[in-house]
Amino acid sequence: QVQLVESGGGLVQAGGSLRLSCAASGRTVGSYVVGWFRQAPGKEREFVATISRSGISTDYTDSVKGRFTISRDNAKNTVYLQMNSLKPEDTAVYYCAADRGIVITRRVDEYDYWGQGTQVTVSS
Repeated sequence: QVQLVESGGGLVQAGGSLRLSCAASGRTVGSYVVGWFRQAPGKEREFVATISRSGISTDYTDSVKGRFTISRDNAKNTVYLQMNSLKPEDTAVYYCAADRGIVITRRVDEYDYWGQGTQVTVSS
């Protein structure tokens, strides 16, 4: 199985940028669809973005389209989430997750392995 570790979170002002990384170990990340999810206090975990095994296909929730970009470097066993034009409502713990399936999906319950999360806080 694969282990996932997120990094890159922090405190940023509104309008700023952060790049999250999801480093995989144990198995090559190229064997998985990878998604980013987030969970704000008192709210359910929600889908943010996902990327296919090859990196050709991506999908984003509407609220981050045009601001966030998901990418992967299978040679480095890492998936990234570039977050630009951040808003206070983007504040949450961000998780990466790996899915053994073939097609990209937004469903939380389709993902098999999860990282521990990294906090992103956007101040107004």
